Amino acid sequence: MRFGRTVAGRQARAAWMFLAPGLALLTLFTAWPLLRTAYLSFTEYSLLTPPEWVGLANYRELLGDDQVMNALQNTVIYAVVVTPVTIALALALAMALNAKFFGRGIVRTAVFVPFVVSLAVVSIAFRFLLDPNYGLVTHWLDMVGLAPTQGALAQPGTAMAAVMAVGVWKNVGFYMVMFLAGLQSIPRDLYEAAQLDGAGRLQKFRTVTLPLLSNQTMLVSILAAIASFQVFDQIKVMTNGGPAMSTETLVVMVNRVGINNLEFGYGSAVSVLLLLLILLLSMAQYFYFGRKQVRY
Repeated sequence: MRFGRTVAGRQARAAWMFLAPGLALLTLFTAWPLLRTAYLSFTEYSLLTPPEWVGLANYRELLGDDQVMNALQNTVIYAVVVTPVTIALALALAMALNAKFFGRGIVRTAVFVPFVVSLAVVSIAFRFLLDPNYGLVTHWLDMVGLAPTQGALAQPGTAMAAVMAVGVWKNVGFYMVMFLAGLQSIPRDLYEAAQLDGAGRLQKFRTVTLPLLSNQTMLVSILAAIASFQVFDQIKVMTNGGPAMSTETLVVMVNRVGINNLEFGYGSAVSVLLLLLILLLSMAQYFYFGRKQVRY
């Protein structure tokens, strides 16, 4: 690439110099692992011997593997429940904490703090809180007659619900902050004009707030969906995919197949499946919210 001696050429050279470190890191830690994973998905590779090219064999095995279907189902259930619940709670909290009241800063901080705490620490803490013998949450559930006899994390029927609740609680503060930023950028005169037209609180929310939060809603939806599909830490620590694989998601399965079983080729094929799912979902969300985007 040639840069002339003109002002535009010097500006382009300076821009590439600033971009070069970021592009190098992006290539090293994102593009290269993606390409390497895609290549390994067409091989049989156990780390002990060189990769052996097997073509589409891993993908044919993947389509008929009940464990992959189970992990895919758990991943979709987790994403379908956690994503909308997190977004709805984050928006409701942002609306409530956008109003002026005494102690608002403390409440905002309390909601946001779980996000900055290590997910592994949170997961370990909730393992104790949900313990059937001395867990505080189990004790509260027992007081209202809802405590599972063997603990929430030990039963297939309740383990996924417990994991999802922790996921919502952990991330809702982060998305609340994004919605708060959007709410504070909406011009107040739009609300005043709507009020002069006789709009109530619900109408102002539906006709002013929601349309003007479309950009934030799109961003939050994409980030929350991607995070849900990539959930790993909390499941690994809280249940390790159990009991009876009832909480094993695709990422947890990749870890089990690749690290525990040393089947890196097959694990890479599962990773490519997850990548394609996230890519399709992100594109669908982008085009859906793109049509509803509002500018003022």
